[in-house]
Amino acid sequence: MPEPEHTPDGHHVVINGRKWRATDPLIPDDRRSELQSILMAWRREVKRTKGAPESRAGVQAAKVALGERGTPWWEQSDDERRARWETPVPRPGDE
Repeated sequence: MPEPEHTPDGHHVVINGRKWRATDPLIPDDRRSELQSILMAWRREVKRTKGAPESRAGVQAAKVALGERGTPWWEQSDDERRARWETPVPRPGDE
């Protein structure tokens, strides 16, 4: 799959003409892959539960960890960014 188009500042990706906040580029590859896997699991859970608040909260937590929601990653210090992506994000069914 080709890389999506990025805005010149790298803060957003453009998909089908819409701007979306880009994933924090400092996240190590293995952690980014793990967080993306967790996000997709939560998205499946949202569909399965027809949008239950707990499922939506899981999507939110994963997107915040990826830097796609919450305080923009480019406004955070390196330490704040690291703390954000290192914060545990459970998978659906984990307690």
